Amino acid sequence: VQLQASGGGLVQAGGSLRLSCAASGRLFSRSAAGWFRQAPGKEREFVAAISWLTYYADSVKGRFTISRDNAKNTVSLQMNSLKPEDTAVYYCAAGRVDASVYDVQSQYDYWGQGTQVTVSS
Repeated sequence: VQLQASGGGLVQAGGSLRLSCAASGRLFSRSAAGWFRQAPGKEREFVAAISWLTYYADSVKGRFTISRDNAKNTVSLQMNSLKPEDTAVYYCAAGRVDASVYDVQSQYDYWGQGTQVTVSS
């Protein structure tokens, strides 16, 4: 599985962005997919994941929505009400991940290259 993330950019606080991750390979539809982010000087952290259910970090609940289209091999992250603290490089990931560890990076086998999201105040 190869992943290609896109959709990042510069937006003002309160604005919205939609990230997309295009996957190649037939295994994607059977994989969980997730988004992680890494802000400058910080460790990469979990944002959201989707399999049969969806999972969100507390910091983005109610503002971000993860979705997938298996027919198109894509997973998206709709980000609303963006805050300056959402500024980071966002990475999509995929893998055969157990539901109890959706937020654990090492559980994901495949990673995209990252897309920059910058939220200005």
